This record gives sequence, structure tokens and C-alpha cells, in this order.
Amino acid sequence: MFGIRFIKVEPTDFVLQFKRGQVVREGAGLSFFYYGPTSSLVRVPVGSVDVPFMFEEVTADFQKVTVQGQLTYRVTDPRKLSQLMNFTLAPNGRDFSSEDPKKLPQRLINHAQVLTSSSLRAMALREALGGSDQLVTSVREGMRSADAIGSLGVEVLGLSILAIKPTPETSRALEAEAREAILRQADEAVFSRRNSAVEQERAIKENELNTEIAVENKKRQIKEAQMDAEKSVQQKKRELREAEMATKIALEQQNKDLLALSTTNAREEADTKAYAISAVMRALAATDPKILQALTNSRLDAAQLVALSFKELAENASKIGELNISSELLQGLLNHESNG
Repeated sequence: MFGIRFIKVEPTDFVLQFKRGQVVREGAGLSFFYYGPTSSLVRVPVGSVDVPFMFEEVTADFQKVTVQGQLTYRVTDPRKLSQLMNFTLAPNGRDFSSEDPKKLPQRLINHAQVLTSSSLRAMALREALGGSDQLVTSVREGMRSADAIGSLGVEVLGLSILAIKPTPETSRALEAEAREAILRQADEAVFSRRNSAVEQERAIKENELNTEIAVENKKRQIKEAQMDAEKSVQQKKRELREAEMATKIALEQQNKDLLALSTTNAREEADTKAYAISAVMRALAATDPKILQALTNSRLDAAQLVALSFKELAENASKIGELNISSELLQGLLNHESNG
């Protein structure tokens, strides 16, 4: 009504009211009435804005990659930005009268793309695929120090690279190479495991052989100890036999000495007896035989005397004509024989 309008902006919007080319009111989150025919309003969003991006670039080895990420920025100097880009509101007080507000994110993305392209041209494909952190650091520092961005009154809050992808053909080639590398590593792991198993088996065999050698050495030591013990026993037995033989030799020597002494004594005793007999015989030689016979007969009993008489009769049988023997004499001799 009568050109008087009302505007209310969010706290994240900075509004400037111009009259006759002069700023009469400015601030964030303002609400006021203004006269439309003579006023011009500029609204600059000052909140942080997330802008996704995705573009293709070429690496140092001429391989195409797709870079996908997100850029976060905010306007730090709305007055400076309003002087370089058109953020004027349309007469309805809601829409922008130009396309400049939509061009600001694209300007930032273009600058990020330039810095990304410059960084990727110095990186090989493999390095680029695994060097997203390095790329983020390089691009973020480049945007923060860029005069073109600073002159707009814009501050880059953050930059993130979500993905760096090669072309499908390159991806399949890399996957095949990686797959082969993994399979090769798996084969090497299998070989290492088998080699380790062989080494362990060899170590086990060596331990078994060493154990057998140790057992054989121990058996040999035991055998040698047994032989030494047996040798010692044989030595002791030989010493005992030698001692027994020495004892027997000494005993035999003593027996020999005793026998010699006994022989000497017997000889002397025989000599003594022979001398005595010789003396008796010499004494008897001078004696009448009849006297000796009488002495001898005196010691005989009746039967012996009868026997001696029969003997004499037998010796002188040629001189005897007839011999009569009584039965009483024979009976007496038989009785004496049976009793004897």
C-alpha cells in the first residue's frame, strides 16, 4: 500500500538498504519497513554453505580420474561482496534480481578445479588414487591464500575429497593387477607356509636325529661303563686268583717243606729202627736158634703149638712111617677154630 513494504531476514543473511546510492541501513537478521520506489535492498547470505563438486582431470601419466568432493565457505565481508557481485533483491523482496548469487559457488568450484588440476598433473595415477589427503591439503591451502577469493570477502572453511576414481577400463586394469598382486602374495604366503612347514619338519628330523645320536652316545657311554665295570671285576677276579695261586703256592711250598721235613724225620726214624733191628739181629745172631724158637713158642697158645707141630711133621714127613691122630685132638682143634 502506497509503496511501503516490510522485510524480515534470517540471522544468516546480511541486508543493506540503499537510498540515492547511500547505505542507510545494514545488518544481519534485520526486520524493517521501507519505501519500495526509493529503496534498493541487497541481501547477502553469510552462513556457511556446502557446495558439492565433481569434475574430471588428468594425472601426470595421462590417466583420466574423476574427483568428487565438497567445498564449505562463508561470506566474511558482505559489503565487499555486494560491490563485486549483484545480490540485489527483486521488487517482491524475496528473490534475487540477477544470477550472481548462483555464480558465486561455481566461481569457487572453478578455482578449486584449477588447483586440483595443477596438483594432479604432478601426481601419477597410483599416487593420486592413494593421495587424497595430500591433494586436499594442497587445494585448501591454495584457496585460502588465493587473492581472487579473498577479494570477494569469502572465506573457505573446509575442503574434502570424497573419492578419486579412474575410468572403468583403468579401474578394471588396476583391479586385475591388484588381484594378481593379491594372488601372487597369496601364492607367496602359501610358499612361505610350505617352506616354513618344510623347515619345521627338517628341524624336527634334525631334533630326532640329534636325539638318536644322543641316545646312541648315552648307550655307548653306558656300554663303556659296563665294560669298564666288567674289566674292573675281571681285574679283581684275576687279582683274587693270583692271590689264591700265591696262597696255594705258599701252601704247597709249606707242604713241600713239611714233606721234606717228614721224609727226613721218617728216614731218620727208619734209620733209628733199622739200627735198633740191626742191633737186635746182631744180638740174636749169636743166640742158639732153638732157644729163640723156644722163646717164640712160649708165647703161643695150644692151638698154635699144635699147628706148629703139624708143620714140623709135614716138613719131616719123609722120615715118619705112620702118624696116628686121635679124634679128641681133631675135635678140640675144630672147636677152637669155630670159637675163634
